[in-house]
Amino acid sequence: MTIHLYNTMTREKEVFTPLEEKKVKMYVCGPTVYNYIHIGNARPAIVFDTVRRYLEFSGYDVNYVSNFTDVDDKLITAANTLGEDVPTIADRFIAAYFEDVDALGCKRATANPRVIDNMDIIIEFIEALIEKGYAYESAGDVYYKTREFKEYGKLSHQSIDELRLGARIDVGEKKNDPLDFALWKAAKEGEIYWESPWGKGRPGWHIECSAMAKRYLGDTIDIHAGGQDLSFPHHENEIAQSEALNDKTFARYWMHNGYINIDNEKMSKSLGNFVLVHDILQKVDPQLLRFFMLSVHYRHPINFSDEQLDNTKNGFERITTAYENLQHRLKTSSNLTENDDQWLEEIDKARKEFRVQMDDDFNTANAISVLYGLAKQSNQYMLEKNTSQNVIKGFLETFDTLLGVLGITLTIDNELLDEEVEDLIKRREEARKNRDFALADKIRDQLKEQNIILEDTAQGLRWRRG
Repeated sequence: MTIHLYNTMTREKEVFTPLEEKKVKMYVCGPTVYNYIHIGNARPAIVFDTVRRYLEFSGYDVNYVSNFTDVDDKLITAANTLGEDVPTIADRFIAAYFEDVDALGCKRATANPRVIDNMDIIIEFIEALIEKGYAYESAGDVYYKTREFKEYGKLSHQSIDELRLGARIDVGEKKNDPLDFALWKAAKEGEIYWESPWGKGRPGWHIECSAMAKRYLGDTIDIHAGGQDLSFPHHENEIAQSEALNDKTFARYWMHNGYINIDNEKMSKSLGNFVLVHDILQKVDPQLLRFFMLSVHYRHPINFSDEQLDNTKNGFERITTAYENLQHRLKTSSNLTENDDQWLEEIDKARKEFRVQMDDDFNTANAISVLYGLAKQSNQYMLEKNTSQNVIKGFLETFDTLLGVLGITLTIDNELLDEEVEDLIKRREEARKNRDFALADKIRDQLKEQNIILEDTAQGLRWRRG
């Protein structure tokens, strides 16, 4: 099967063909680590983790690099406010980032390079751009000559003339052209700095990704990804820097996820409606949050609200309940039945349809619809008089595999009850047989107090922790 993905550069779906057979070089822009990540940061982490998982599921070896911006104006401001140094703040929020994305089921990257650990390659990169005539020093700052790169604007599909209309030179900037952007910034009094050929200073934002992508993945990478807000100017500037220096295509495919709205308004700090993942996870199951993020195609905007989350929760519980029912029935099913081949064929169709949807630009929304269909089929199978372990295992293994591609793990609590609770359940069953429903209800309430919820189903008595 062939994977097609939407390339922001060409604005078309293209057949995915990496430079090396079955090997993928993938760079995803990471967060600026001056605070806990917000839900807007969580979306690309989840989306591109899922892209990586599907590529690996499809047989590719993925070298997945995602950086940390641990030196910039926001970190310096936070350091001044809190009375701490920049590396200490960065260390704290990198640890918090991992805590959040680990909970969300994101695999660790092959590498998470930090700016402070890669200053040598950044300075070398800037020096090389100056030598090639693409950059210049001005009173301790270094700027990129945007007009020198003739293809500038090709990712965002804007011309130099269009860009010039909105460009300006801010107070304190010493650049020759409003379109030029900073590669190196001279240090101000009290700021963190590194020694460089142009004096004490620190890198501009855009240069770090070009330099670290080159160091960790090479001159040309297969997939460069990030949020839609990074398309311009960040990714546009990365292209200008990298292709000017290396005389090669920087990235073969560009992927961007859509924005997040909060209660139908674009998330924005100015509106005060941004939501920290750290806070959400105090109230919401991280697996549900991941499922919610994948329930909409990654290129489309997604609306985060309590109502939308509740709707997603209902769907997620349909799948979870179907999975639990299968596990429960597995214990009492026979080895073979007449209808095994028919049902196994239906399960195989679901697996193939899942792949069709994921091959079409990683359409997780449609892939989840396939899982809903699989849950419906398994529920229908549970109505059969005789059920087979082969079929039930087929359903369970398919759920595990396809949910695993999406980074979802269903954890069903199979812990044995202690003797006291087991005895109560037996007594309740005896009371029901004797039609002593008052006693049966009383025991149910006792169990509920111990956080044990009993459910009478067509397949027999089940329990779960409340």
